Amino acid sequence: MGRNLQSGERLRPVDLARGHGLSTQAIRNYEETGILPAAGRTPHGYRTYTSLHAAALSAFLALVPGHGHQTATSIMRAVNQGSAEEAFHLIDESHAQLLDDRRTLQAVESALRDLERTTASGPDVGSGVGSEPAAVSGPGGTFIGPLAEKLGIGPATLRKWERAGLVRPRRDPLTGYRVYDEAAVRDARLTHQLRRGGYLLEQIAPLIAQVRAAGGLEPLQAALCDWHGRLPARGRAMLTGAAELEAYLRERG
Repeated sequence: MGRNLQSGERLRPVDLARGHGLSTQAIRNYEETGILPAAGRTPHGYRTYTSLHAAALSAFLALVPGHGHQTATSIMRAVNQGSAEEAFHLIDESHAQLLDDRRTLQAVESALRDLERTTASGPDVGSGVGSEPAAVSGPGGTFIGPLAEKLGIGPATLRKWERAGLVRPRRDPLTGYRVYDEAAVRDARLTHQLRRGGYLLEQIAPLIAQVRAAGGLEPLQAALCDWHGRLPARGRAMLTGAAELEAYLRERG
């Protein structure tokens, strides 16, 4: 595509598409959703693009691996609408999320180390069988609202995880409310981390079961090792995306 990217030269949708293994329909869709600036038109109504559109496409495709399709789309829309500040805000949020993921992963690994030390001391206190206390008491006892807020998710998500068997709160006998003890909070945190790592509920279920049984943490450890590899890869992808976005901003002048 080197010849086609000269400043001022008209490009067809197929010229942009070929260089990235895309379809011409994908190029049109990107324009319609604001990822690319509006195309010019020939007297016969055909779309024409320039090096500016090529730079926008390269920036978007480079942003996706680090920020995800939705955020990358929002970044490009903001730039194309002249709101670079909003684009930078979105990028900052992604970096903050990456840092939070690193910290959460460390917390999960710490929880696993604690789990290995404490599992042999007694049965799973999150089972909710036989001896439910009358009210929330002691460390780790919390209701669904505060736990959901702390995890940054909705209560409906916790109820969905409960239906999938990933989290097992007990019921307060006085109020009927769900109560999450330390084991249930632990399972919620592990589920939350693995979901953010891209794992499906059906993939998480056997890992949580392994944690509860304490019969082998290898599946979960393998998942966390995989997540360890994803974090630096995502960080590097963000750098690549930033470089392409800067090139596009320069092209825009």
